[in-house]
Amino acid sequence: MRKITIITGASSGMGAEFARQIANNTESSEIWLFARNKEKLESVRNGILGIEQENEKRKTENGKQESESYAIHDFPQIKVVPMNLSGKEGVTLFKTFLATEKISGGFEIDMLVNNAGFGTYGEFATTPLEKELEMIDLNCTALTGLCGAVLPYMHKGSSIINVASLAAFLPLGNFAVYAATKAYVLSFSVALAAELKDKGIKVSALCPGSVSTDFANVASNGARKEVLNGKNPVMVVAHCLKKAKRGKKIILWAKKWKFTAFMSRFIGRYLGARYTFKYNKRPSEWR
Repeated sequence: MRKITIITGASSGMGAEFARQIANNTESSEIWLFARNKEKLESVRNGILGIEQENEKRKTENGKQESESYAIHDFPQIKVVPMNLSGKEGVTLFKTFLATEKISGGFEIDMLVNNAGFGTYGEFATTPLEKELEMIDLNCTALTGLCGAVLPYMHKGSSIINVASLAAFLPLGNFAVYAATKAYVLSFSVALAAELKDKGIKVSALCPGSVSTDFANVASNGARKEVLNGKNPVMVVAHCLKKAKRGKKIILWAKKWKFTAFMSRFIGRYLGARYTFKYNKRPSEWR
């Protein structure tokens, strides 16, 4: 029986980092990387395999294998799956893919990392409505659908990591729809964790603040190239995997993020939204 780990949004950023770290420390026999861009996915896969091959060289002496445990076939197979997972259509494609894989050979899903998602900077009235609806389709509809699609293939000990955000804890001006989608992800993940506890399936919501990825460039449509004061994704992902393995429901890494999440309990929702709208302006080039 094949053991599978699935990572969405794996072509860059935290998704790619999840792929790297899981590939080097997993009991799964296969890792499936999902994203729209095939070339970027292949680059991530090749980079992982290159790291592993370099590790193999370090573990050999005089060109001979020191131990069979280091053999390259012990490394999980990495499958690239270029697919647009957004909305109901994306969920249908994903379910069809799983059904096709089942026909070709039975498998169980050890882990799902729901990382695919994006945000938009700026006032709701000035950002393209189509973009906001696409965000809901990916951040909420697809994430929910993928969770539902994988559950029949999961077993006791399986786990789901849904990537939410620090923005999930309070409504945010200039970030209204994104914060709302991540509040949904957080709420859904905690409820799902409660429902699946008796089945031995763990569910965690990762709630990062600013991380050094391409998020800001996408959210601002090029107006802000880099995330301000972004944390190292290597540290964020490593902490997440460690805590998820222990069954932590809500995962925050930096002390500042934990403090912000805690203090959000004492700030009125409207006050938080109004303050961030007035004083936390986010550059954007939406037309």
